[in-house]
Amino acid sequence: MNLYTIPTGRFKLDGGAMFGVVPKSIWQKLNPPDDHNLCSWEMRCLLVENGDQLILIDNGIGNKQSEKFFSHYYLHGDDTLEKSFAKYGFHKNDITHVFLTHLHFDHCGGSIERVGEKLVPAFKNATYISNEQHWQWATQPNDREKASFLKENILPIQESGQLQFIPFEEGYQFSNDFKVRFAFGHTDAMMLPHISYKGKDIIYMADLLPSLAHIPIPYVMAYDMFPLKTLQEKKSFLQEAVEKNYVLFFEHDPSIECCTVQLTEKGIRPDHTFLLSELVV
Repeated sequence: MNLYTIPTGRFKLDGGAMFGVVPKSIWQKLNPPDDHNLCSWEMRCLLVENGDQLILIDNGIGNKQSEKFFSHYYLHGDDTLEKSFAKYGFHKNDITHVFLTHLHFDHCGGSIERVGEKLVPAFKNATYISNEQHWQWATQPNDREKASFLKENILPIQESGQLQFIPFEEGYQFSNDFKVRFAFGHTDAMMLPHISYKGKDIIYMADLLPSLAHIPIPYVMAYDMFPLKTLQEKKSFLQEAVEKNYVLFFEHDPSIECCTVQLTEKGIRPDHTFLLSELVV
């Protein structure tokens, strides 16, 4: 197995929304905002080369939305999916599976592209992976979350015939050395890949822990649908991560790809930080 970090570009989100009840006087030291109170965040995907499978975990915001839509998120940076694939000698047509942790636009926007007047899968040879519970949640969205679930990102996947639901089963073995965890605080039935690699357990954190700065338990995004559930999930997961020395892979941290965690007098905090490529057996 080989793992490749796939940065797809950066966007900006309101710092207060990203840190919830944490006062600005504290969070602004962790991710300094601009004059509009916006902080920069990465959209960092992961490519898993596993035998004859090439699995892309999430795919960023894409490029098919309107100029008005993108103007709200101040896209910046030079990285794209295509550039990141090319760095490792891959092309989007090589992808066999697109594993979608959840269907918010910054995680699945690259799934579908616009060709003329049609919306078609960007990965024409891939099977798109979701689960039925989250799919129903996303396609029949609540009023608070519906702005994050864009039908043009979602419905064409099913219409193409390339969608596959995996069983709603904690620890489901999706592929060799690749199992699936579920989380319910950020959105219903979000999936977290748990990958055994070089003797380590790599957890793709998606939006359970969007960045290193979100490791302290009360640091929960205002975007989370069920924040008290997120608190419980974070406590349980981080304790397990300390005990089993997990490697946390961050999707949105602007600079830190990976870290381990340790128990301190202040609670569980980051230990070592590093690039995925620096991981050694």
